[in-house]
Amino acid sequence: MEYRSESSHGSAYQTAKKRVNELKGFYWHLAIFTIFHAFLVLNYFLGLAWNEGFGIATVLLSFIGWGAGLAFHALKVFGFGGCFLKNWEERKIREFMENDLSNHDESK
Repeated sequence: MEYRSESSHGSAYQTAKKRVNELKGFYWHLAIFTIFHAFLVLNYFLGLAWNEGFGIATVLLSFIGWGAGLAFHALKVFGFGGCFLKNWEERKIREFMENDLSNHDESK
């Protein structure tokens, strides 16, 4: 039977809480993106534009620009970005710890 210390339990809780907050942030981002663009498309097709320059280019530019931001957010939360950075951070931490241990052993 494996016993966990309170600190490891707290750390796991903090990690899980951080992950939930990241997911919640992404889902809010997605919801606002969807509502805003539904409003834009509806205004475009109903002809309720608030100025003469409002057109399909405005709608598409918003979709492309904000959509790219949403895609990067999704990659960070679900995919490559977060995984790559986390693995890199862990490798660097291990490397620095090993260097510190070897320097400490040499100084004795």
